Amino acid sequence: MRAKLANWTDISDVALLKRLRNSEDWLRWLCIKLLRENVAYRLEETTSRSIRIADSTIVREPGKAGSQWKLLYSIKLPSLVCDFFEVTSTIGEGSGESSNRLPVDPHELILADAGYCSVAGIEHVWQHGADVLVRVNPQSFVAYSAYGRRMSLLPRLRPLSKVGQSGEWRAVLHSHGSAFAGRLCVQCERATARFNRLTGDCCAKRVRNK
Repeated sequence: MRAKLANWTDISDVALLKRLRNSEDWLRWLCIKLLRENVAYRLEETTSRSIRIADSTIVREPGKAGSQWKLLYSIKLPSLVCDFFEVTSTIGEGSGESSNRLPVDPHELILADAGYCSVAGIEHVWQHGADVLVRVNPQSFVAYSAYGRRMSLLPRLRPLSKVGQSGEWRAVLHSHGSAFAGRLCVQCERATARFNRLTGDCCAKRVRNK
């Protein structure tokens, strides 16, 4: 129906689906065009290292009783070619998002979302001589002060109240019998600035109420 309304074609949905299944190069070309339009990144620039994006999704078989599967994959930049994928069940050991499941080569840079933010996964990449850049998942980490006291990451972020402000702190990740260095980098955007203002207002109201 959408293809007909857009004046693309006047064929059955089955025939259109078959054509789309054979259109990998065309769909990738569309993605590259979108990346060029929306990201300040020159695809033509050569890089000295391999850059990969890791992610996962749920695949559901057709029908009401269709099974669900977890698909973990990685895509290379800037070509957007899928260089690895693994299909597992959605529950049980070995089904979660983790960099441990990725094949890693030395000097690579792996970009991943907060689901991959675990010390074990980061250690796996580090042990293979590669680097990883992940969004911080506060639930996965416990921060300690220089005196060994457990602390929250929030006080570190409170000074970043203006859009565009950034901060960087050294961090040491401790795993089973090993420790390795990293960095915590934060850039304040509108949502973060608004969150800090709201938390500040709440604290002020609480003090006034008391």
